Amino acid sequence: MYRNRRPIFLQILLYAWALPTTAVGLLFVPAALIGGRLRWVDGVLELHGGGVRYFLEHGTLLPGGASAMTLGHVVLGRDQAALDRTRSHERVHVRQVERWGPLFLPAYVVASIVAAVRGRDAYRDNMFEREAFADDERRRRNRG
Repeated sequence: MYRNRRPIFLQILLYAWALPTTAVGLLFVPAALIGGRLRWVDGVLELHGGGVRYFLEHGTLLPGGASAMTLGHVVLGRDQAALDRTRSHERVHVRQVERWGPLFLPAYVVASIVAAVRGRDAYRDNMFEREAFADDERRRRNRG
């Protein structure tokens, strides 16, 4: 599980560095307030339900939509169960945004394009997703 155990000064710097991507995520707060919910978990704002759910089901390029999505220090989920189920995967993306800052969204798009041009899956073979799925697999192996 992602736990925010950093010195406050470092955490403030990371929030500032990730702010452009987080600002995109914050645009979904009104959608969560209408028929959805939000809560703060380990330094990340989690939003689910209402318009957030609709966006994840109909507004992504993934067939069938997405269960969850990370935008900086904001994680969108279809519902609370989806957030609980994907939390460790999405926290990998939070750490990626903390590393890449304002370059994360463009880099993510480029990584998807590179994967597609190579004849691979633009989502599953995106370098950012591969890192998150590898973390998922490590956690599964360690549990059982």
